[in-house]
Amino acid sequence: VQLALRGFGRMDAFFANAGFGAKRGFLEETPEQWRSMIDTNVYGAALSIRAALGHFREQGRGHMLLTSSVAGRRTLPGSLYSATKWAVTAMGYALRSEVADTDIKVTLIEPGMVDTPFFEQRPQSGALEADDVARAVMYALEQPPHVDVNEVLVRPIRQSG
Repeated sequence: VQLALRGFGRMDAFFANAGFGAKRGFLEETPEQWRSMIDTNVYGAALSIRAALGHFREQGRGHMLLTSSVAGRRTLPGSLYSATKWAVTAMGYALRSEVADTDIKVTLIEPGMVDTPFFEQRPQSGALEADDVARAVMYALEQPPHVDVNEVLVRPIRQSG
């Protein structure tokens, strides 16, 4: 945040978009891998909020975007990743409540399957591309000052659930 302020003089939006997953199944992966995923997906989002919120409050406006997931809306069997994204979704709701008396916007970006290095085996077809998610983010950011897009759920046309 401080680097952005020094370089640009202000900050209008902050996009907390880090995250990674794990194999499904609570007997899979190591507890160390789980901790790293929780630190990145949950703690990282919380630290992002903390880093930007003071500045947004000081300037009286701002837009916080948090990447959750379709997995943060529905339970995936044996998925600690899903639990981390439910936590991000809850943080988005909690932050929106905290800033309800301000002009600070909060948007949850909730993509389905995206063709990125997130997956060990990249999807062969039928996944979103990074640009699809970027357009969803830009949609939320381009709204007039009186419009707060709370959630953007975007998934490939044939992805169910």
